[in-house]
Amino acid sequence: MTIRRLPPLNALRSFEAAARTGSFNKAAEELFVTPSAVSHQIKSLEAFLGVQLFERIKRQVKLTPPGERYLLAIQSALDEIDDATKKMMTVPNSNIVNLSVAPAFLTRWLVPRINHFQSLSPDVELRLTASMSQIDFRYSDMDMAVFYGDGNWPDLHYHLLRNVHLVPVCSPKLLQGKASIESTEDLLQHTLIHISKRDTEWQSLLEQNGVNKIEKARSMTFSSTSLALGAAMEGLGITLADRGLAERELEYGQLICPLDISLDTQKSFYLVYQKGRPLTESMQAFRDWILEEMQTEQRALQQSDI
Repeated sequence: MTIRRLPPLNALRSFEAAARTGSFNKAAEELFVTPSAVSHQIKSLEAFLGVQLFERIKRQVKLTPPGERYLLAIQSALDEIDDATKKMMTVPNSNIVNLSVAPAFLTRWLVPRINHFQSLSPDVELRLTASMSQIDFRYSDMDMAVFYGDGNWPDLHYHLLRNVHLVPVCSPKLLQGKASIESTEDLLQHTLIHISKRDTEWQSLLEQNGVNKIEKARSMTFSSTSLALGAAMEGLGITLADRGLAERELEYGQLICPLDISLDTQKSFYLVYQKGRPLTESMQAFRDWILEEMQTEQRALQQSDI
């Protein structure tokens, strides 16, 4: 039996990335490691092979002739490994979909509708993870994701799910015996509830409606949409929310919109997945279902506005 003498895969990945980008720093950014880790991996590979692969010239690196020959062979081998892995991950009868979802969208929109999806596709198993991170599918076990952003992801396939328009919402009890809200400026008489990573939204909405005195208002900040909505339901103040993510509370009267104003965030929720990866039947089923669900909701909303 022949025993293959193979260098560590991490060393090969570091070598290929550094050779392709011409920089240890750029390779480190691509591989999500430090430049010193890339340098260490390449030194270990050179020691394993017994040849120098790079010439170090100040802050740049250049392949030696042996390095150039080795790169051609390594790239071909890594491409074959990548293709084989993609094929293995997209077995036609795979019924599992690993899905990373923006937390607010997951808890407030997707979870209440999972029973509907399961009734239509009972053989599909969704494995859900709440995350605000825009994952790199090349180094993740996630199949698909729901991102919140501007749709600027050139390496991904993406489908628009819904645009995000924020409206002020509060508990009806907030207005009992307190200052009424009849104009945008009246909002300043109440506590404005912010979300920490989106702390300019209130200012944008107020300025859009001619109010520039936000510093006069009391404020409270939470780390997530769900916490901010919970605080609003307790009567602690007024927060900004997308109607679609607060629909249950609005429908049941736990929250109300005290004014008919809104802020177009210029951002949206998108379903995304890696370009070039064939979709399994289960991934296709989820994609088709969520897009149809969104279209149905949009048609219903348009009819209610007529």
